[in-house]
Amino acid sequence: MSTYTTDVVVVGAGNAAMCAAHAARETGKRVRMVEAAPKSRAGGNSYFTAGATRITHEGLESLKDLVEPDERHSRSEVPPYSKEDYAADLKKVTLGRNDPDMTELLTSNISADMRWLKTKGMRYRLMYERQAYETSDGGYLFWGGLHVGNVDGGEGLMRDHLRIAEATGIEILYEARAVKLLAEDGTVTGVAFERDGEEHTVRAGATVLGSGGFEASKEMRAEHLGAEWHHAVTRGTPFNTGTMLQEALRLDAAKGGDWSSCHATQWDAGYEDNESNYEVTNRLTRQSYPLGIIVDRHGKRFLDEGADFRNLTYAKYGKEVLMRPGAIAWQIFDAPLRPMLRPQEYEVPGVGEHVAGSLQELAEEAGIDPGGLAETVESFNTSIDISTEFDPNVKDGRAARTEPPKSNWANRIAEPPFYAYPVTCGITFTFGGLKGDAQARVLKEDGSPIPGLFACGETLGGLFSENYPGGSGLAAGIVFGRIAGRSAAA
Repeated sequence: MSTYTTDVVVVGAGNAAMCAAHAARETGKRVRMVEAAPKSRAGGNSYFTAGATRITHEGLESLKDLVEPDERHSRSEVPPYSKEDYAADLKKVTLGRNDPDMTELLTSNISADMRWLKTKGMRYRLMYERQAYETSDGGYLFWGGLHVGNVDGGEGLMRDHLRIAEATGIEILYEARAVKLLAEDGTVTGVAFERDGEEHTVRAGATVLGSGGFEASKEMRAEHLGAEWHHAVTRGTPFNTGTMLQEALRLDAAKGGDWSSCHATQWDAGYEDNESNYEVTNRLTRQSYPLGIIVDRHGKRFLDEGADFRNLTYAKYGKEVLMRPGAIAWQIFDAPLRPMLRPQEYEVPGVGEHVAGSLQELAEEAGIDPGGLAETVESFNTSIDISTEFDPNVKDGRAARTEPPKSNWANRIAEPPFYAYPVTCGITFTFGGLKGDAQARVLKEDGSPIPGLFACGETLGGLFSENYPGGSGLAAGIVFGRIAGRSAAA
């Protein structure tokens, strides 16, 4: 058994945890991180993201000091995204259940905090391939309020974080699974971790939990989300098992946020190794669904694929698929639509894909009821408002007046070949965590802080419920990670 001492110990090594470590370290404090994964698999769920980060800004000119130069900038339109826009999107997608104080902190600080990270060496870019379609005149119009991401996605995000940590003297213990919070007289004094079958401890003046939620624990998912969530695919890190959440609750921490919901997206059901895959990471998500239709094994549509921009619906539609028979569905497209699908997702070698010259053949090959699919497509095709022009860069109002309706981007499924992509539910992170205050201190049920204990990232609940605006998870990790690190170092 070994005992380490430090000023601040951070549990986890993902985006939020790294931001906490950077913020604490720049004050001159000694910082040690405890990471369950080996170095090659560190980074939590952040490694599996596309790196998209939702930030307030006043348009492209206001972003040029943050993002990498790109020759396409001169042909690009990036609509402003204000604090009010951000708060409105959070309120809309969470049905008003987002914590107003956390929302204010997030929307007020994200712009400055991303620039703080840039001064340390983080690299950002406009996300052309994910958030803009090329216009007829060769330009680009960004949509959905989500415009900026890390260079090289989640892999680049974590590579930059690690480089900064190593350069500034942050010490990281890998393959060190935190198992217990240490406490004396109600004050948290560090953490115990297991490595190579032995228990070790880190004694610290302050402990920051950036260890994620409980999405990788089938047992906790079944307990808090429902029995059917035992069958969801863990799309990110397998190390976020909720141990530190349970430890904090043992010390009388209060729960924060919605423990009954999570971020869950449509995930490739046909890929052979589709769980916690460190090679293809987020590329098994299927996010071009607003262009086509989604059907279950009976060939029936069950949601509005065009209800809103993709980044405001994708995190809740995985749950809708999980609730269908067999926890599976298929995204359906025809020949004119196929070139518009994201190549980085739909052209991964080994992707689950069915292609056929007729809907009958497609259904038979995919395992969909042929009669049900034929009936659905006919009803859908004949209900489209063809007087409205299709435009994927805006909510175009080109609707299918069927049941359920498709509110935007409705195009006939009519020209062969036809394509079907099997999808299941991929869980990303859980929305329930610990309750914190404006200093990221973990609170008890009576509202008093637990001395020495702070939380950030997915471990801190309160911002999200049922759904979230794409890119706000990494943004929250940055803002509350920095707050937690500063508070822990104070």
